[in-house]
Amino acid sequence: MRVNVSEEELPIEKFFTEDTISVHLKAGAPPMAKRGYITEVKFEQVGEEILTERQVKEWAKAIEEKGRGSDKGFFEFDERDMKIIQLGNYRITIAQPPFSDGWEITAVRPTVKTTIEDYEGVEELTERLLTRQRGILIAGAPGMGKTTFAQAVAEFLSGNGFCVKTMERPRDLQVGPEITQYTALSGDMAKTADVLLLVRPDYVIYDEIRKTEDFIVFGDLRLSGVGMIGVVHATRAVDALQRLVGRVELGLIPQVTDTVVYLKEGRIETIYDVTMEIKVPTGLIEEDLARPVVMIRNFVTGELEYEIYT
Repeated sequence: MRVNVSEEELPIEKFFTEDTISVHLKAGAPPMAKRGYITEVKFEQVGEEILTERQVKEWAKAIEEKGRGSDKGFFEFDERDMKIIQLGNYRITIAQPPFSDGWEITAVRPTVKTTIEDYEGVEELTERLLTRQRGILIAGAPGMGKTTFAQAVAEFLSGNGFCVKTMERPRDLQVGPEITQYTALSGDMAKTADVLLLVRPDYVIYDEIRKTEDFIVFGDLRLSGVGMIGVVHATRAVDALQRLVGRVELGLIPQVTDTVVYLKEGRIETIYDVTMEIKVPTGLIEEDLARPVVMIRNFVTGELEYEIYT
């Protein structure tokens, strides 16, 4: 029998305030938390008492029991020394020796939910999304609001008559029930992609693209005609495309990704339009040096900012 466990019943709930992004509890250390919003986050101590191993173990056991008994809970990863549990809005990681040097609980939750209208300069991007299926990379450093923006895009597309699915590991996007969230089937995202090709969505949100296999799956789905929106870590907008180089054939990059959206501190800082031309690369003179060149232009101004070629 499964019971409905409310988030308030979690033993670590007392450490969360309205602006708490994550709580970090480790045996032998005081409780810590990240608090604030995207533009200003502080990692601070939230209790004076040093946590004992017994206390952390008790909390971990209680969280596991709630994860197994709640209709809001599921295990994304379940090994002896490491567990990742999605429980309501909380993604909870439990680590223990020998994987870690001590018992540790990390709980993360979203603090902000946005709509696409909350972002400045997004009008032309939304028109681009609605025109036809696209390949889009949402890029930015960790904690800059990429997943929050991806959620807003997913719900915008769903609200405009598109069939939207997600590929996540772990599944922590906060989207409506009309958007089905998939994880790795038997631990393999390629198998999930095979299922999605049968389901035939208009758009898939892939959170996040990190390993070579992820880029290959993303590219395969996009080249199959599925609209793809991927979340990727990058310190600059162009770095997101550079991560494709060597994983996707150069000539296919604009077909796989025609748009890059770079976020910084929760705001859209740059949007790139990515195309392919046969030309002499900028800075070269001889006409016989013409070759395929990936052109990266500022989406708003149309100004050419980068070229990629071999």
